[in-house]
Amino acid sequence: MELEKVEKSIGYTFCNKDLLKTALTHTSYAYENKVESNEKLEFLGDSILEFISSKYIYGKYPKLKEGEMTKVRATVVCEKSLYKIAKLHNFSDFLYLGKSEQKTGGSQRPAILADSVEAVIAAIYLDGGIEQTNKFIIKNLEKEIEMATKHVGDKDYKTVLQEKLQINGEVKIEYKILKEIGPDHDKTFEAEVICNGKILAKGKGKSKKEAQMQAAKKALKNLK
Repeated sequence: MELEKVEKSIGYTFCNKDLLKTALTHTSYAYENKVESNEKLEFLGDSILEFISSKYIYGKYPKLKEGEMTKVRATVVCEKSLYKIAKLHNFSDFLYLGKSEQKTGGSQRPAILADSVEAVIAAIYLDGGIEQTNKFIIKNLEKEIEMATKHVGDKDYKTVLQEKLQINGEVKIEYKILKEIGPDHDKTFEAEVICNGKILAKGKGKSKKEAQMQAAKKALKNLK
């Protein structure tokens, strides 16, 4: 009955329910109960996730260069994104964890939840094939991918700003994180960029790096 809730949430019904159960079985539970853990499924799921996300980015965003596609994929195929998927589908309620792992809050640990998503991806693939797997991955990641493509050029802003500010000689450029807003799994950061003690601009982002990039981007606009 519990596994049916998972199936309903992820939008896929397994022919082999044991595959789903194994995908949600942490090594701590497997060790205590002498059953198979999700480690092997996680290994396979990692490769499948990278392939399907790469194929989607390649087809959906043909104007991106190879390096930009790599950066988009790296931004999306990461623990943070997978953790969000696990939370969306309430995987924490269905994980099979050992007693010690349960006591220490393992069901909320980002790494464990992210690993379970990769394992579920492999389980869907083995049970239903590549089309069903593709459907699950894209449904859960396309918004993240779209957002990542919009910020793929942000890497240049800090470099460009530094070059512009130092055109007449060396200057001291600093980035400071002003505040963090929101829970650990969904934080928003605010940063400011300072040149020789003068605040040039502020920016916000879902990571410290993104907040700094946005601050640099605004500073460049102000300079123009």
